[in-house]
Amino acid sequence: MNPARFPDGTERRAASELRAAGRRLEGYAATFGSEARIGNFVETIQPGAFRSSLLSGRDVLALVDHDNTRLLGRTRAGTLALAEDAHGLVFAIEVPNTTLGADILALAERGDLGGMSFSFRAVDEGWPRADRRELRAVELLEISVVQSFPAYDATTVSARARMHATEAQAHALRMRRLMAELI
Repeated sequence: MNPARFPDGTERRAASELRAAGRRLEGYAATFGSEARIGNFVETIQPGAFRSSLLSGRDVLALVDHDNTRLLGRTRAGTLALAEDAHGLVFAIEVPNTTLGADILALAERGDLGGMSFSFRAVDEGWPRADRRELRAVELLEISVVQSFPAYDATTVSARARMHATEAQAHALRMRRLMAELI
C-alpha cells in the first residue's frame, strides 16, 4: 500500500485541538487512536509514534498551513515546545508579536481556525488490513496551524480570551511542567 506522499516521502496530517491563551497557542498536534480517512484507507497514530523523533533533538518548526514562509516558532529557539503524553503530541507555541502572529491569535480567539496538522516521514508503519494503516514511529518535520479543513474529523479548535484565576493557575502549572520536561 502506498499512501499519497510528496516526492521526498513527506506526508501531512491534520489533527486535534488548539487553544489561545495570551500570546500562546497550545493543544494537541496529533492524537493517538483517532481515525482519519486518507484516500482509500483509514489511518491511526499509535502511542509512542513521536518519541524517537522528539528525543533526537531535531529542530521542528511551527508554521501556518505548512508554509515555511509563515513561521510561528521552532524548537531550536525555544518558541515551540513539544511533548508526547498518553493522549497525543502536545504543543505550546509562543506566538511572535508580528502581523502573522496577531492574525492567527485573532482567528483562534474567534474560533475560526480549522485545527492543527503535522508533516512527517513514516519510520515504522503497519498495515493490519489493506484499508488500515498504523503509524508506529514517525520523523516529525513540522506542525502547522490549519486555517481551513483538517484531515482528522476529531479536530477541534477553541480559544480562551480570558481564564478564571484557578483555571489560569492550573494552565500555568501544566505549561511549566511541559516546559520542564522538554529542557
